[in-house]
Amino acid sequence: MAILRAGIIYWALVFALGFVLGSVRVAWGAAALGEASFILIEVPVMIAASWFAARWLVGRHGLRTIGAAGLMGAIALALLLGAELTLAMVLSGESVCAWFSGLWRMPYLLGTLGQIVFALMPMAAVSR
Repeated sequence: MAILRAGIIYWALVFALGFVLGSVRVAWGAAALGEASFILIEVPVMIAASWFAARWLVGRHGLRTIGAAGLMGAIALALLLGAELTLAMVLSGESVCAWFSGLWRMPYLLGTLGQIVFALMPMAAVSR
């Protein structure tokens, strides 16, 4: 139960920050700096937030093994991808196929790589 709770909290914390930064990117950042430039700023901020959140949650929930931390990251990643897909479908009418293929094209590939790091961060926090 601790792993599930840690994964949900991890997702919620990082998703909340990502939602704010994504809203800024869509409303202002992309027009002012360009989509790719803003994503290059956004991804390191998200990775840093992931590190601090993962370290805090791994310690708080007593996750001591790479497997437990990996499961926490997998739960958080599944929730993140589900939330992003839902938002893409609801807010912009994007299809599942269009959303998925967009994950692998620049500049969104940078965000996808950041999401992979996000999923792995709890394991890095345990092994430290």
